[in-house]
Amino acid sequence: MRETPLSNCEREFILNNIAQQRRLDGRNAYDYRDLRIAFGVSLGCCHVELGKTRVLAQVSCEVGDPKQTRPHNGVLFVNVELSPMACPAYEQGKQSEEGIELSRLMERCLKESRCLDMESLCIVSGEKAWHVRVDIHVLNHEGNILDCSSIAAISALAHFRRPDVSVHGEEITIHTLEERNPVPLSLHHMPLLVSFTFFSQGKYMLVDPSLKEEKVMEGKMVVGMNKHRELCTLQVTGQMLLLKDQVLRCSSIAVTKVTKITELIHQALENDKQARLRGDKHGFAVLVSGDKVTSNRLPTTEVSVEKTEVSMEGQSSEEDSEDQSATNNGADISDKPDESTSKSSAVHILTKGVGMIGEGGPSTWLDLPQAIEKQQKVKKRKHRPAKAEEEEEQESSEEEEQVILK
Repeated sequence: MRETPLSNCEREFILNNIAQQRRLDGRNAYDYRDLRIAFGVSLGCCHVELGKTRVLAQVSCEVGDPKQTRPHNGVLFVNVELSPMACPAYEQGKQSEEGIELSRLMERCLKESRCLDMESLCIVSGEKAWHVRVDIHVLNHEGNILDCSSIAAISALAHFRRPDVSVHGEEITIHTLEERNPVPLSLHHMPLLVSFTFFSQGKYMLVDPSLKEEKVMEGKMVVGMNKHRELCTLQVTGQMLLLKDQVLRCSSIAVTKVTKITELIHQALENDKQARLRGDKHGFAVLVSGDKVTSNRLPTTEVSVEKTEVSMEGQSSEEDSEDQSATNNGADISDKPDESTSKSSAVHILTKGVGMIGEGGPSTWLDLPQAIEKQQKVKKRKHRPAKAEEEEEQESSEEEEQVILK
């Protein structure tokens, strides 16, 4: 299924707002959307929400053979999965160009920055080593998948624990979680990606673009950096030219953003650790809040029922409506409505779906002779005495009995 393109009106509207330093969601040019980090019950599972963009990262490991070129190191593999659940434009089982680019950029950010100590993953040099795999699943695509994926991947690696291993001669023993406590991965630093989008040949710049802003951008620059002001990766795409001052400006902005996000990651890890030690609610159950209503409901109104009188007979619909308005206003309820209100609200039903209010003339655009005759018959029946009605009912019942006897 192809992605729905933006219309010219939407494109011009977004670009005009960007030129006036305004964004569709009310943010400033250098503001991030709301960031939320949560960890699953299993170690190495992380769920990140950046606005409406949602990404789930899962870290797993297995014992395998090391690479021949690096016999003393383990292996790290990163995969980004784009499914139709994230966006209808993605196809199931077929890796798109965007997915390949995301996977390569994430591998460059994590491998070339050497944030993970690969030598600590070695079990026996040249024979056995740990193979660590990071699977990133995009649950909802609302722009800036790269930043959200990098936060989820590095948080999942910091949260993951591998089984402990003991080597006795040629025997390798992998201990279970009940026998020994799992061992955390050795992380030197936390590289994070920060995306910048440019418009009007680099004249305007935005941080953390949304999906619609990505559709109208002219170019994009991704800066990978850690809180120690070390540049890990840099990528520029699009048909535009950037000056040296613009690149330096983006790098200084990326430092402040990475520092804040790193603090949020450490805080989330500490909160999850304390919750597990205390035995409190942890995992994705934290995301479910009981004080949030996800359906529409009417606002509650206070109604005083102290002086309410209930009459079973002889109460019209007009009296009921006046009783409800009187109770809502906290006033006393009267048995008889006002004559002025009853006259002004009188509605004569001519036929199904047609009504007449007030004392107007006959309808000039619709001929309703049968409806008028029915209305006149109803009025005559109302003015008849009760005895005549009883006689008519008896006659009708006798006719029915005769018909049945025949």
